[in-house]
Amino acid sequence: MFDRSVHHQVEKQFSRRLQFHMVVEGLIVGIAAGATITLYRLALAAAETSLRQFVGNAAGNVVLMLVWALCLSAMLLMVILLVSWEPDAAGSGIPQTQAEIMGRVHQNWWRVIVAKFSAGTITALAGLSLGREGPSVQLGAMAGKGVAQALRREDNEERICVSCGAAAGMSAAFHAPLTGVMFALEEMHRSFNAPLIIAVMCSCVASDFLVSQVLGMSPVLELSLSGLIPLSSYLLVILLGILAGIFGAFHNTGMFLVKSLFDRLGSTHKALKLAVAFMLSGIVAFIFPLLSCGGDAIVELLEHSHTFSLLMMAVLLIGKLLFTAVCFGSGAPGGTLFPQVIMGALLGGAFGGVVIRLGFADSSLIMNFIVLGIAGSFAGIVRAPVTAIVLAFELTGSLETLLSVSVVSIVAYVSANMFKVAPFYEELLSGMLSSLGELDQSDGEKKLIKRYVIQPGSRADGYQLKDLAWPEGALILTVTRAGNEIIPTGDTELMALDDLLVMMDKQSEQLLHDAVQDCVGVI
Repeated sequence: MFDRSVHHQVEKQFSRRLQFHMVVEGLIVGIAAGATITLYRLALAAAETSLRQFVGNAAGNVVLMLVWALCLSAMLLMVILLVSWEPDAAGSGIPQTQAEIMGRVHQNWWRVIVAKFSAGTITALAGLSLGREGPSVQLGAMAGKGVAQALRREDNEERICVSCGAAAGMSAAFHAPLTGVMFALEEMHRSFNAPLIIAVMCSCVASDFLVSQVLGMSPVLELSLSGLIPLSSYLLVILLGILAGIFGAFHNTGMFLVKSLFDRLGSTHKALKLAVAFMLSGIVAFIFPLLSCGGDAIVELLEHSHTFSLLMMAVLLIGKLLFTAVCFGSGAPGGTLFPQVIMGALLGGAFGGVVIRLGFADSSLIMNFIVLGIAGSFAGIVRAPVTAIVLAFELTGSLETLLSVSVVSIVAYVSANMFKVAPFYEELLSGMLSSLGELDQSDGEKKLIKRYVIQPGSRADGYQLKDLAWPEGALILTVTRAGNEIIPTGDTELMALDDLLVMMDKQSEQLLHDAVQDCVGVI
């Protein structure tokens, strides 16, 4: 025990030093991540263009179709070799990044970059229904880890660099820096404190600036609105929010179900899992090419939705969900965020088409419903409503839509939670930690690991654990203080800005989360 006034003086000095270092390192990480994702986006664009051209020329030509089948076989073999060489390159990349930030996995940053970049480009060329956002988050995070190791930073600062890289990756993928900031804070790091916010913002700005120099200023999806939904029609917004929440729960249930079916094949059949996705991709490319890749072709049509029939949007939505579920469940390197956005756009477009035909809304508002569908589905699937709101704002550039977007995101978030289906990436992270032996499920109950930062002036600040009314069922695994990990005992004194790793039962997650937040949050 030592004088708390001395502790506060040391903490102030440490915070100033940390903030200065984080600004500089955030900029460096942003440049490194931005450069990596810029190259990745260029590679994906070239791959998708080549796919469209070849499939367009090969349609109806038996010889060329056989050639494409051989090419798919070769690409499948390359992906299998890459994933076998670096297993952390498989899948979305977001759960791996979350586990890295938690300190539960330690990826080889350069191997992941090489394998994920190469395999992700190949899966895009093969036409699998996977997006760039998840891989971009992981690639950016590994670029941040590479910077931290080059600067010989300790574990705590390395994790911040990983968070900065993940945010920069999201920013570069969507060309939306504020979305990158909010995604890192709300979904990845789950902590809001000044050094982290400043560092993440610097990374996202640097990354977006670099991407803008090469790929231009426009966002990946540029949705122009011609009007605003009147307040008298906000019942429609609420209904769409409920529908988006239901879809979010259904989406997650379906994705987890398909993944569990693939998992039954066991880890020794990774090649067979990937083969199923590649074979289906070859069929889809010639039968329904709009479903191939992340969904850029669908976006181009949605921008002219007045020529897009309701039946076509419904078919595309169902087809995209099923195809993405197979590609995702196979463990192929690629993300699901962009396909999720496309499905949300289709959901909103279909809903808007129905209410317009019924005379409840003007036809000029169809793009508004598409944007609301994107925000609502994002909030319902990922359960990150603030990020959904910011994403919708950056896609439209319209502050006037914030009210309707906020309403649909909140309603979708609440509606999805009512079905007691886990948030998408949280469930993936839980499964990943379970497979690594990080979560004890011997009692038949799933466990969750959450991070909390003790805020100055909270109930936990300055108290020993034995004297604190800590909620039963929430176990503190580690306390990270100034980069040092402490295994807590009853005599451990908690201090402001301590980073707690807390394990709790999934069944009682909300109650335990509220109780822990009551202890560590500002009174």
